[in-house]
Amino acid sequence: MTTENWVRFVAGIFVMLSVALGAPASPVFVSQWFLAFTLFVGLNLFQSSLSGFCPLVTILHRMGVRDSASCSR
Repeated sequence: MTTENWVRFVAGIFVMLSVALGAPASPVFVSQWFLAFTLFVGLNLFQSSLSGFCPLVTILHRMGVRDSASCSR
């Protein structure tokens, strides 16, 4: 998988997990404060679309994950 795929995958997992843990109707509900993590993920995606900087991409590059041809540096 490329960095672009990994960013989408991790963001999707974090959003689904935080909504499951933060929604009162969920059987695995813990606290509504988990919804703040959903907001954090959304804000991070928003700022990375404007600035081009994504902390996860930096981590993935250090781990040796390759960029896709469409988003190479």
